[in-house]
Amino acid sequence: MILAHDVDGEGPVVLLLHAGVADRRMWEPLVVPLRHAFRVVRADLRGYGDSPLPGGEYADADDVAALLDHLGVPDAAVVGASFGGRVALELAVTHPARVRELVLLCPSVHGVAATDALRTFDTEEDHLLSMGDIEGAVRLNLTTWLGPDADLPAREALAAMQRRAFEVQLAAEADDDPPRLRRVDVDLSAVRAPTLVVSGGLDMDHLRACAERVAQQVRGAEHVVLDWAGHLPALERPDAVRALLLDVLREDPAVHAP
Repeated sequence: MILAHDVDGEGPVVLLLHAGVADRRMWEPLVVPLRHAFRVVRADLRGYGDSPLPGGEYADADDVAALLDHLGVPDAAVVGASFGGRVALELAVTHPARVRELVLLCPSVHGVAATDALRTFDTEEDHLLSMGDIEGAVRLNLTTWLGPDADLPAREALAAMQRRAFEVQLAAEADDDPPRLRRVDVDLSAVRAPTLVVSGGLDMDHLRACAERVAQQVRGAEHVVLDWAGHLPALERPDAVRALLLDVLREDPAVHAP
């Protein structure tokens, strides 16, 4: 299947991969400034936004590579937020020729020990979903993952995206042939693309540890900490993230200033 996607602008390709509480709509505040310099591709991963979640085995990185094939794109600078950052890393190790550069915003990775905060969140979310309280689970995710700088439109947008993801994924799990995600274990030392890791000073401790792990183990990676940010800086202060991305992706000598 080809992932639902949008393409804007002309120039070197920048691929935007959304967080696991969102879909490709999370990038809307950044598309206009980016498309003046780049061909911007936004994709909905399986089970998010307009991409269905059919039965059978799949791997997100393979889906992304198939989308690049469909668009005739040999390689891209890949910007991934949270879960999208994990998929970006999977793409970098399973399809290395497709990744020209990585920008990882609060990435999640396997192999980092769960903290009490993460276990508490997972338990509460599982309980709410088991009770059929989708709205309660949506509110929990907004409270957990959005930092204090997120305004009301950002909160409403994230609520709509998370609600949609729950609806698609819960329906797929209840099907007679549920989807089966093939886990990709990423050897961070094998990543060769130039990499910038961005983390939020107000993010959950587990996700801060994930960012630290990536920054330490990816060869030559740089790490920027945004003191004001929670887990989703692109929604919390899109202007600041826009400036950072333009500096990094244009290879400006004054890069990485938050």
